[in-house]
Amino acid sequence: MTRPAGPPRVVIDTNLVLSALVFAHGRLTPLRQAWQAQRIQPLVSRVTAAELIRVLAYPKFKLSPEEQRELLADYLPYCKTVRIPEPPPRTPTCRDPFDVPFLQLALAGKAKALVTGDRDLLSLARGFACPILSAEEFIDSLQ
Repeated sequence: MTRPAGPPRVVIDTNLVLSALVFAHGRLTPLRQAWQAQRIQPLVSRVTAAELIRVLAYPKFKLSPEEQRELLADYLPYCKTVRIPEPPPRTPTCRDPFDVPFLQLALAGKAKALVTGDRDLLSLARGFACPILSAEEFIDSLQ
């Protein structure tokens, strides 16, 4: 049985989600508009959602708890939660262990793309089963 066609499933790294949320009129506005218009289906796992929640609370962002909730409410309802199986999908070796959950999510969620600004992740693009794209490349593909 095949899955009904829907918007492309994508993994968006925490820094890009954060930038799209905090800088509402910045260069990542088209990314935010795409998930709001349901032209893409962002994927999250327990680990990646927890990272976003943790990062929003960083003092450097000076976001009140209410502002943090509002930003999460502008993203998480549009997301599909993917359960990462045990054992998790095998991924290429990463220099940064915090990148591994995004690679696992892309594989487990059968993502069309992993969208990132992380150079370490972008360097894995050639040998990874899912396309790893910069934000600019992905936004261009939406046009």
